[in-house]
Amino acid sequence: MVIQGGCKTGFEPAVGPADAPTPNSSRRVVFLGASNVVRAISTIIETAELIWEPPLDVLVACGHGRSYGQTSRVLGRSLPGILQCGLWEDLQRRPALSAAALITDIGNDILYGASVGQIAEWVEECLVRLRGGCDRIVVTELPLARIGSVTSWQYRAIRWLLFPGSRVTFTDAMQRARELNARVIELAARHRAALQSPRREWYGLDPIHIRRGSWSAAWCEILSAAGQRRPAHPARGSWRRWWQLRRQRPQSRRLFGIAQRREQPACTLPGGSVISLY
Repeated sequence: MVIQGGCKTGFEPAVGPADAPTPNSSRRVVFLGASNVVRAISTIIETAELIWEPPLDVLVACGHGRSYGQTSRVLGRSLPGILQCGLWEDLQRRPALSAAALITDIGNDILYGASVGQIAEWVEECLVRLRGGCDRIVVTELPLARIGSVTSWQYRAIRWLLFPGSRVTFTDAMQRARELNARVIELAARHRAALQSPRREWYGLDPIHIRRGSWSAAWCEILSAAGQRRPAHPARGSWRRWWQLRRQRPQSRRLFGIAQRREQPACTLPGGSVISLY
């Protein structure tokens, strides 16, 4: 996969062998996101395999509370921003393949206090890096249909639980969400990415996480925008695959201040798809 475009965040092409470890795949899939990707990672990968058929080379940068451009800390765990993680260097090292990508969970950075302009720059840089080597990129809008019904006390509860250090007010957060969504729509059009709008019925009481009962339908609809065909049936789920994926560690993180590293790929699924986490 070839990555093109300039960088505003210190990314430099990696120096390494062109034959770095990669599966015997004809297709690569890249997922960039946060908690929705973490929670449904097994369903997302199963859906990708239904669309493109395994074995796939799957690279995932995600994490609860993950930021696109700055270090995020949740319950003692720290992850680099998506733009600063090792995914991009590994893409440079691996042989070029037909590829598709998903950019989702855009909005956490609002609660971290980043400006709409800054977040839009981070998202655009991801689009630029992916554009040269991807047949198709899918970008999801913010779930405004659900967020729009959030009350001020619900917002404060979510902020306290998930973003305890945030001081962004309810009014500011709602306004920034609308402004950021407008920028996301513009960026998708500018970079010829497919745009998917989350459906209101995918969410329950939690306004930012797709509920478990909607995972198969939601990710089938979202990822089908990047595929040549829609799966004959949605993902059926597998506890074994879910457990295998959830216990894997990313390439780099800090846990209660202790740096941890794990060589990637992290694991290989029964169908041959190789999974790398960042």
